[in-house]
Amino acid sequence: MSTGKRKEIYKYAAPWPVYSMNWSIRPDKRFRLALGSFLEEYNNRVQIVSLDEEKGEFTLKSCFEHPYPTTKVIWIPDSKGSLPDLLATAGDYLRIWRVGESDTKLECLLNNNKNSDFCAPLTSFDWNEIDPNLLGTSSIDTTCTIWGLETGQIVGRTNLISGFVKTQLIAHDKEVYDIAFSRAGGGRDLFASVGADGSVRMFDLRHLEHSTIIYEDEFHRALLRLSWNKQDPNYLATFAMDGQEVIILDVRMPCFPVAKLSNHKAQVNGVAWAPHSSCHICTAADDHQALIWDIQQMPRPIEDPILAYSSEGEINQIQWASTQPDWIAIGYNNFMEILRV
Repeated sequence: MSTGKRKEIYKYAAPWPVYSMNWSIRPDKRFRLALGSFLEEYNNRVQIVSLDEEKGEFTLKSCFEHPYPTTKVIWIPDSKGSLPDLLATAGDYLRIWRVGESDTKLECLLNNNKNSDFCAPLTSFDWNEIDPNLLGTSSIDTTCTIWGLETGQIVGRTNLISGFVKTQLIAHDKEVYDIAFSRAGGGRDLFASVGADGSVRMFDLRHLEHSTIIYEDEFHRALLRLSWNKQDPNYLATFAMDGQEVIILDVRMPCFPVAKLSNHKAQVNGVAWAPHSSCHICTAADDHQALIWDIQQMPRPIEDPILAYSSEGEINQIQWASTQPDWIAIGYNNFMEILRV
């Protein structure tokens, strides 16, 4: 970690185990994060915290109830700060929240099963960075759903926001565990998904009758997460359930990993690409380690990370700040730490 006058690490203690986490992108809300709890009961929480840079500590800005643990939480991808200040969460449903100065209100609740109130739990979702009216969810019922958001008429001072299903497709043979939009080809229409069938599949919203299998795990292990390189949309990373390595794929050479990052000593839980560099990626695992890798040597083997950080617990969440690329956030036990890299 670099050295300087300012602190390199800030730590926040939540009142419960931290499970999901995301950096705000708005330029006027530096060092603001949303944190979701993991409590095995119908009574979870999401906190919005912000770093007071004068005091050097995080303060709680808002907290709201969420029935099940949030499998993912994402702020609206609004780098100009011109859109409503929204936050989305996935769990039993996809929920869109409007964040005020001191409180957060539910704006809409989106159920992808029109035929009943029963919903198949959402494992993950992604918010399209090019078109913030598009979100994609993945579910244990083998489907992915692409949602459209609409800003309706103004009531009082705020525009009402509603959502509708643009398309729903059977994406995998088994549960789908993650979905992510690609920045390739304009950044709006391409997305990939991973799931319990051990495959990475690529879709195009303009041609949904076809999908491309980019990779299949040789041991048929479930793939839990995928993440696209932020600067070079040819590369993506994924990892398997109970796997100790991160697999880097190149969509131009499907089926064979272009690299494997395998220094972790326990199962990998998270991966985050650098927002500002095509060759840096951070991985985190149950071995208490967050590792930063330089992959520009590919396809030569990547032997060792260039930076290693040891935490006091199993790291289950990692997020690289897109608007402040020298900061990474990790979550372990009931703590969130941000590290200067």
